[in-house]
Amino acid sequence: MNIFAANVDEHSKLWQEFVEHHAEASNYHRWGWKLVIENSFNWPTYYLMAEEGGEIKGILPLVWQRSWMFGSFLTSLPFVNAGGVLAESKAAETALIHEAIALAQQLRVDHVELRHRQDHQLGLPTKTNKVAVVLPAERDEEKMLRSLRHEVRTKIRKATKCGLTAEFSGEAVLDDFYNVFAANMRDLGTPVYGQDFFREILRAFPDDTFIIVVRHEGKAAAVSLMTAYRDTLETLWGSSLREYLSLAPNMFMYWKMLRFAAERGFRIFDFGRSTIGSGPHRFKLQWSSQEVPLYWSYWLPQGRELPELNPQNPKYRAAIWLWQRLPLTLTYWLGPKIVRCLP
Repeated sequence: MNIFAANVDEHSKLWQEFVEHHAEASNYHRWGWKLVIENSFNWPTYYLMAEEGGEIKGILPLVWQRSWMFGSFLTSLPFVNAGGVLAESKAAETALIHEAIALAQQLRVDHVELRHRQDHQLGLPTKTNKVAVVLPAERDEEKMLRSLRHEVRTKIRKATKCGLTAEFSGEAVLDDFYNVFAANMRDLGTPVYGQDFFREILRAFPDDTFIIVVRHEGKAAAVSLMTAYRDTLETLWGSSLREYLSLAPNMFMYWKMLRFAAERGFRIFDFGRSTIGSGPHRFKLQWSSQEVPLYWSYWLPQGRELPELNPQNPKYRAAIWLWQRLPLTLTYWLGPKIVRCLP
């Protein structure tokens, strides 16, 4: 089994062909995400390939993030919900994991994080506190509406009567998306990605990326960026403004996204990942949806503990409190410098 890092055009074609023909490939295994991350954050990427007998047997995308604030680590794949090892055999999978560990030791990173939607039973410490939440996209609108709980149907009807409108577009509405998203992230105490990150996604996957903007009297009240792959439409980032809370723009937006998914022929609508028991997790479950376990596995140098780079970590409470009180324009400048160092 020969393991090497993909670094030329020929490798990118072989990589993408392997992804397209593998039944368990995720959106985030696609080669385009390598370019998105490199162009947006300038992080080194190591796209490992396993080859045997002249054929590709497996892949493992890795991104090396490092900063004085959060440390140094390899992630497969940061910022998104999957993208771990993908192989045709256990032998190829094992060889790729061993190569990733060797690379981690060479780079002296604090840990390696592998994000999967299946339990690969790698024999590594694994977190299972996050889930994806999914719902079948029913083509029949009335049938879909009837499948929802009474209180959800009531909220949708109430929001519909408030004069909200929904627009589906792409880069043309990126400014609207970003202004709402950045304001909401500041209110949550979370640094915001730079706008170029979303622009790179739209340009890398122009036919598979959509932005919805919900407006009230012409002003953006709620937004979401969605990405499509195979039979699934997934919302990656969504936000609404607090001043429109009484209009329930989130209920209106998610209903419109569900209908958009069905009308475009997608079989599954993915609400995205949530921490179990959190507010977003409860919001998504009210749609009569189903949980899909997420398995995030870690290689750790001897003596290291599992990383806790998340807002629930008590050590970040003071920073969150401070961030919520910063001027919005300052978070536009400072946020991307911080969040780029988080997985």
